[in-house]
Amino acid sequence: MRAASRTDGPTMEFDTSPAPHSIAGHSVASVMFQVLLALVPLAITQIALFGPGLLLQLSIACPTALAAESFALRMRGREAGAALRDGSALVTACLLAVALPPSLPWWLTALGISFGVLIGKHLYGGLGQNPFNPAMVGYAMLLVSFPVEMTHWPLPVTATGALDWPTLASLTTQTFYRGLDATLPAWDAFTGATALDALRTGLSQRFTMSEIFTEPGFGKIGSAGYQWLNAAALLGGIFLLYRGIIRWQIPLGMLAAMTGAALLSNVLDPGRYAGALFHLFSGATMLGAFFIATDPVSAATSDRGRLIYGAGIGALTWGIRTWGGYPDGVAFAVLLMNLAAPLIDRYTIPRIYGHAER
Repeated sequence: MRAASRTDGPTMEFDTSPAPHSIAGHSVASVMFQVLLALVPLAITQIALFGPGLLLQLSIACPTALAAESFALRMRGREAGAALRDGSALVTACLLAVALPPSLPWWLTALGISFGVLIGKHLYGGLGQNPFNPAMVGYAMLLVSFPVEMTHWPLPVTATGALDWPTLASLTTQTFYRGLDATLPAWDAFTGATALDALRTGLSQRFTMSEIFTEPGFGKIGSAGYQWLNAAALLGGIFLLYRGIIRWQIPLGMLAAMTGAALLSNVLDPGRYAGALFHLFSGATMLGAFFIATDPVSAATSDRGRLIYGAGIGALTWGIRTWGGYPDGVAFAVLLMNLAAPLIDRYTIPRIYGHAER
């Protein structure tokens, strides 16, 4: 519509959109900065328990993400400055870095983040157009291509008194720069399969839950060390909810579905299936619920749709952990539900005020 404004001088005409007018509560850069801030407790906890590997991963992932973002934008004929300043590439890099084993060789980290940014994001048109979560695209590619390296984490310092932080830091740094090297001293004493992997292997061999939980990688409510990582991610998620960066439906749907599936199976056969607390505080459950699944671009958008979308991720994660070929199913569950998000939105569109249900 055209409006006119008259001052002491000549009449000035300008174009404006019709009412109502509103101002967005958060800019893209503000949202990304707050997500990075919410990741700080998780980062500090991971460094304290597993050594400086996360710092090494971030030192590779962040510059590589910015370089890949700049390259893709210039290849598309877009200005790179504003896109690099919005923080979206850094969020992708940090989410992938905290999900990777701290001792993962640097070239795998660079490969994963480049794949996520170039293929998972810019192949579909860049920020706001990608149907899949870019960080999970990079993670899934690495997990499928390099399953051994991606499923071996250093044992947390709380798992056994034999571990000391300086030695763990030294071995993690050597592995990060040189790759998995069989000549490293006593490396098997410092790294191994995660508790989720032990659980999956143990179930396939028909060990009872009580026998499996005697391993040092298991804590009281979840994987030893990982329960603190999940508690830190939960704290960051509560911050995002408080700030209004994310909505409650997706985390609630995911955690409720996982809890329900784990409780039911554990009640039916407690000797074979882990309980709900183990699943909630193991692997990347809380990271997935509050940071990964809530990606506003690739997730469902309606309120009912978010609940269904989150519940699908929770159920799929539990199913993959229990019967699948990979120990943790968060990345694959998120990508599968990313595919279903448009269909979910199609059938959960809220009724327009004044119109009947269709």
